[in-house]
Amino acid sequence: MVQTASKPLSLHEFLQLSETKPASEFIDGQIIQKPMPQGKHSTIQSDLGADINRVLKPQRIARAYPELRCTFCGRSTVPDLAVFTWERIPRDENGEVANTFAIAPDWTIEILSPDQSQTKVVRNILYSLAHGTQMGWLIDPEEELVFVYFAVSEALAEDRTIAVFEEPGDRIPVPTFAESFNLTVAEMFSWLTQ
Repeated sequence: MVQTASKPLSLHEFLQLSETKPASEFIDGQIIQKPMPQGKHSTIQSDLGADINRVLKPQRIARAYPELRCTFCGRSTVPDLAVFTWERIPRDENGEVANTFAIAPDWTIEILSPDQSQTKVVRNILYSLAHGTQMGWLIDPEEELVFVYFAVSEALAEDRTIAVFEEPGDRIPVPTFAESFNLTVAEMFSWLTQ
């Protein structure tokens, strides 16, 4: 749902507003409320986040955050899962995790909801990749497939590699920092029957 104000809001003004449920995002000067997550979305989100943290968090490699507001380069989005490498997790003066994340995640993961615009979600992934994110996943629970968006390397400035993984035995690629995390298409979508 797109909300329009009587006068355009700045990003700063948007960030002063009360949070909404589900979350609203600030994209290109517009406030766009995300759809309410449903069963398949929530199942994959919680199990995937838990699995990533089970593998990467104990070694202080990275940490996955569900529904975390990430504000950077004029936008404020709320990926379904935002994964940050350990050294990039914002900290406060006490060394605790900060409340504000004013940087792009290292790995952004979106799970498509039935009434959600795939185009808008892909735009958020591509925007993140253009601003430092290493990899993006778009998970489609209805089709049981995962689109993987690879970051543009400096050498391939005009190329952006996108791949689809839909065969049960397909191992889904992960960013280099997460190479110890392994997941197949079948393993991911088996969560929907557990």
